[in-house]
Amino acid sequence: MKPLISIVIPTYNRARDLERALKSVLTQTYPHWEALIIDNHSSDNTTDVVAGLNEPRAKLFKIHNHGVIAASRNLGIRHSAGKYIAFLDSDDWWMPQKLKESLKYLEQGADLVYHDLFQARRENQKFFLRKVSGRALRSPVFADLIRHGNPMANSGVVVRKCILDAIGGLSEDKNLIAIEDFDAWLRTAKVTEKLNKIPKTLGYYWAGGGNISNPKRSIQMLNAFQERYAHELENLTVDGGPWWINYAKARAHYLLHEFTCMEENLGRLHWREIPLPITIKIQWMRLITILFRKPVVQQERK
Repeated sequence: MKPLISIVIPTYNRARDLERALKSVLTQTYPHWEALIIDNHSSDNTTDVVAGLNEPRAKLFKIHNHGVIAASRNLGIRHSAGKYIAFLDSDDWWMPQKLKESLKYLEQGADLVYHDLFQARRENQKFFLRKVSGRALRSPVFADLIRHGNPMANSGVVVRKCILDAIGGLSEDKNLIAIEDFDAWLRTAKVTEKLNKIPKTLGYYWAGGGNISNPKRSIQMLNAFQERYAHELENLTVDGGPWWINYAKARAHYLLHEFTCMEENLGRLHWREIPLPITIKIQWMRLITILFRKPVVQQERK
C-alpha cells in the first residue's frame, strides 16, 4: 500500500482561490491523498466549491479560529489519516508532480521537505520571473534557522505526521500569528536534522493582493518571537541579534514612515551576513526615505 498524504488547507472567504488550489490537488500525479479543507465559517460559497468537486478524498471541516490559523491547521492534522502532512494555503497552488516529488525525498529518509514557489501577481499569468526562494539548510539546522530565518514557504512543506505529533503541532499563541509556522520548524529542528530542500520549483505563491500586511502587528510578533527564543538568540547570534529580525523590523518601521526607528534597526545589522538582494532592498528603502523626509529649515539669525 502506498503511503497516504494528508493535505491541510485552511481557508476563509476565498472560494475562488480555493477552487484553484483544489484543482491543483486534483491534478496531482500521485493519487494517494486526502484533502482536509478547514473553513473558518466563510460567508461566501466555499461550501459549494468543495461540494461541487464531488470528490470523496476532499473533506470539509468548520472551525471558529478567532484569527488563529494555527488552530485550523491543527484541526486538520488531528483529523488526518496520512503518514505525511502537506500544507497548502488556499490562495496558493501546486504543479502536478509536487506530491510525487515530495514523497520521493521523504521515502528516502527526510522528515520534512520543502521547495521554492513561483510568485504569481496576476490572474492567468503565463510567465513567472520571481520566486519565493529559500536556501538549503546546514547542520546544525536549529542554529541555521535562528541565525538566518525561515527559508520555507508554508505551501511548499510536507512533513511526517509523527514529527508534528512529537512537537505538539503548531503553536496557537496569538502573539506568534504569522510566524507560528517558523516556530514549528524550529521545534522540529530540535527533534530531527532531516529537513531537506527539494531543488525544484513545484508550486505558485499568490502575491497579487488579498494578503493583509500589518507592520505594527509584525513588530509585535517579532518582539514576541525574540522573547520566546531569547536564550537561543543570545547563544547563537552575534551582538545585535540575527540580521533577518532587524531587517524585518526596519522594513515594518519603513512602511509606517518611522524612519528613525528604521535606521536604529538597520544600525544593528552585520552587513557580511546579509544576502545581496536584501542589501539592495535596504539601500532602496534608504533612498526612498530621503524623498519622504522633510528638509529642516533653519531660521535666519536676526
